[in-house]
Amino acid sequence: MVSREQKRASVLHEKLQLLRSITKSHALSESSIIVDASKYIQELKHKVERLNEDITTTTTPQTNSNNKTSSWPQIEVETLEKGFLVNVYSERSCPGLLVSILQVLEDLGLNVLEARVSCTDTFRLQAFGGEDEEAMINAQVVTEAVFEAIKNWSESKEQG
Repeated sequence: MVSREQKRASVLHEKLQLLRSITKSHALSESSIIVDASKYIQELKHKVERLNEDITTTTTPQTNSNNKTSSWPQIEVETLEKGFLVNVYSERSCPGLLVSILQVLEDLGLNVLEARVSCTDTFRLQAFGGEDEEAMINAQVVTEAVFEAIKNWSESKEQG
C-alpha cells in the first residue's frame, strides 16, 4: 500500500515535471526547475508590459505640429459569429474618413452588410461586416487596418 507521503511526493514530482515542460527547462533538480520557472514568469511579465505599451502607443492620440493633442477617433472592433462589428467615434466631424474606413474594410475582404453613420458635428460609424468564406481575419487585424486608415486620412488631410 502506498503511503500518503509517497502519494504526495509523486503528485509533487508530476507537477514539477509539468512545470519543467511548460517553461522548457532542462533542469533536473527541483530547485533549478523552480528558478527556471521564475525566470520564465519574469520574461512573460516583460512581454505583457511591452505588448501593453504597444497597444497604448497604437491607440493613444497623436500630437500635431503645434504640440496639441488631436482627438483621434476611438476604435472598437468586436468579433461576431460570421464577421465583425466595427465602431469608430470621434468628438469632431471627420470629412472623408468614412470613405477611407470603408475602403480598408473592403481591402480586408469584409463586406459591410449594415452601417449606421453620423457625420454632422461628430463622427460615428457602426458597421457590421461579414467576411468572405476564405478570409481568416481576427479583430486585431481589423483594428490595426482601421487605425491605419485613420492615420492615412489624417496625414492626407494635413497635406491637403
